[in-house]
Order: sequence, then C-alpha cells, then structure tokens
Amino acid sequence: MDHNGRVTADTGLAELLREQAPQVLGALLRRHGGAAFDACEDAVQEALLAAAAQWPHEGLPDSPRGWLITVASRRLVDQWRGEEARRRREAAAAAMLPFEERTAPAADAERAAADDTLTLLFLCCHPSLSSASQLALTLRAVGGLTTAQIASAFLVPEPTMAQRISRAKQRIKAEGAAFRLPPAPLRADRLRVVLHVLYLVFNEGYTASSGPELHRTDLTAEAVRLARTLHRLLSDDGEVAGLLALMLLTDARRAARTGPRGELVPLAEQDRGRWDRAAIAEGVALVTGALSRAELGPYQLQAAIAAVHDEAPDAAGTDWPQILALYDLLERIEPNPMVTLNRAAALAEVHGPDAGLAALAALDGDERIAGHHRLDAVRAHLLERAGETDAARAAYRRAAERTGSAPERDYLAARAARLD
Repeated sequence: MDHNGRVTADTGLAELLREQAPQVLGALLRRHGGAAFDACEDAVQEALLAAAAQWPHEGLPDSPRGWLITVASRRLVDQWRGEEARRRREAAAAAMLPFEERTAPAADAERAAADDTLTLLFLCCHPSLSSASQLALTLRAVGGLTTAQIASAFLVPEPTMAQRISRAKQRIKAEGAAFRLPPAPLRADRLRVVLHVLYLVFNEGYTASSGPELHRTDLTAEAVRLARTLHRLLSDDGEVAGLLALMLLTDARRAARTGPRGELVPLAEQDRGRWDRAAIAEGVALVTGALSRAELGPYQLQAAIAAVHDEAPDAAGTDWPQILALYDLLERIEPNPMVTLNRAAALAEVHGPDAGLAALAALDGDERIAGHHRLDAVRAHLLERAGETDAARAAYRRAAERTGSAPERDYLAARAARLD
C-alpha cells in the first residue's frame, strides 16, 4: 500500500483476493444453500473483478471480506430481480449478510470464515461427483484458479473444462446438497476424499501425467496452499498434517529433479545441495509431531518415508531398511498397487534385485497397474541391476511408450539406448 493507502501491485492483491474468494463464496452459500452454487460463484467472481479494478486506486476497505460479500450480494439481487421472491432474497442478501459481517466480533467473523472455507472444501468434494469433477471444482471454487488455468493444467480445451465444472455444480444442485459440514459420523470419510483430491492435485503438478514439462508448479503451489489452509483449520488432525508434510518434503526436491534442458534427474543422482532445506525442516517437524500424537495414517507414513530420503546425506547413506519397514506398515494399513510397487523397489535395495522382481510379479495380474509405465520402469531398473540386459531394454522401451510425459519418455528411452 502506498502513502495514500492505495493497494500497489507488489502488496499481494492477487493473493489477498484468492484467499478471500472461498470465504466470501462460503458466506453466500451459508445463506442460500448449495442449490445456489452457480449463482453465488458468478456473483463472487464479479465482486473480485470489481475489487481488482477499484482497490488499487481507492485503497483497501476496512473489511475486505465484508466489502466483497456486500458487492457479491448485490450482484445476486440483480440476478434475482423480478422474481416472485425478490424482496425476501434482497433483504437476506443485501442486508443480513453484510450486517452480520460488519457487526460480528472479529474472532467470530474469523471463525465463520474458517468454517465456510472448510465446508466449501467438503462441498466441492461431494461423493456424488467424479474424481475429475472434484479436482476441477476444488481448484475453481476454493483455489481461485480460472477455468482457463485449470484447463491448461490438465491439458484439455477450456470449453471442456467449463462444461465439467458446470456439470459438477448442477450435480450438487440436483443432489440438494446443503451448505453445512457433513454429520459427524460421515465427516472422517468425507475428509479422506478432500485429502485425496489435494493429493491428486499435488501429484499431477509434481510429475505431470502428460505434456512437455515434468512439473506444473502452479498445481503444486496450489495444493500446498490448500493443504496449509486445511491444516490451519484442522490442526489436530494427524493425516492433514501428514499430507502437508508429504507435499513439503517431496516438493523440496523439485529444483534438483530436472537438468539444464528440463531433463529428468532421478533421486539417486540429484544434487542435494539444491534441495529446499527450510521446506524439509518444516515437513520433518510436521510429520514428527503428527506421529507422536495422532492415530497412524497413510499420509503420515508416506511423509515419514519422504523424510528418510530427505535427511540422508547422499543416496548411499539412505536408510533403506527403515524405508522398507515403513512400506511394510503402509501396505498393511493402506494396500494398493502403487504401494506394492514402491515397496518392491525398497525391497530390492535391502535384499537385492531378485527379491524386488519377485514382489513385482504379484502386480502383473492387477489391471489397475499392469499397463502402467511405472511398473515397467521399476521392473526395467531391477532387471538392469540383475544383469538381464535384453529384458531390461525391452521394459524400458515399454515404459517409454506408455508414459505421456515427455521428460519421462526421454529419460526411459535414454536408459534403453544405454543398454544397446
């Protein structure tokens, strides 16, 4: 803000609006319900545009959230003007919401905003929606990304993404979903869905499933931001802390994962001096605290594995027996083919490549992963270590053909070529 109180470009106006957007949308949905999702979000977007145009010249209002709610509420009134219930809605939208925001004690207003953000996350991850719709709606309504940004991140045309988001909103409306936290007996299951959605957003950003770039930093940054928000709202939940720790510990290696031409650099060959030590320290503290006080969960275990990797002085100093023990535990509490795949790689580090290859054999009949390039890539690496050059070369080539990521494809093809 300059000496006249005007917002300047470098004061984080965009970040402020992004932070306020889900709180304002939540406040409107709290009053009007999930059936009004589409209209409320349109009104919030118009209010954000008005703020972006006015605040840099006029300065921040005393209550940015209250200002946005007032403007968005008026937009709703404009949308509904002429309907039979115009007067009731006008009174609720134009008078009650801003009045509540202005007159509530600051602490109560902050608690309401926090509750609204959490409720909005649960609503965007409604179990009636597909995983793709949950991802898109969360990034749009809570993350504040534009439809064009989301479409670009997932490499689909903008009209396709717009239709996906629109259908998700209509599905919520058809379900009659109320804007309130799920009942206590259902809350843990719904929270798992929210965590999974944020996990998927992060993974797509950290290793893009397709396209020329290995990373999509806009997605990883948004996933971390949303995980921080969730951790702030649910600071005692061990799995929320575990997920945030996992993201921080994993993303800490990002700068070292690619070479000067964008080529993939595997973990064992990375320059650990380029790892983000502040993020590692924060992630280790989070997972250590969660493991000491919370019921054990899969995100905490994955974070603990990431911490062992990050704290090793070099690849040779990695405590693989500890990592294998953690994977053994993870496979018992959250069995899935990707865990089995990673455990096989750890098993090979402790007991040799033949032991790892034997563990991989169990996945060949699992249709969830049998055609996945990561299974071929791990098998190729272990076959190469076992001295089975021809089989390793063929597996590397299969893996290269099956991935949509250009950096991964180039890396795997180069590994195959080295064995010629």
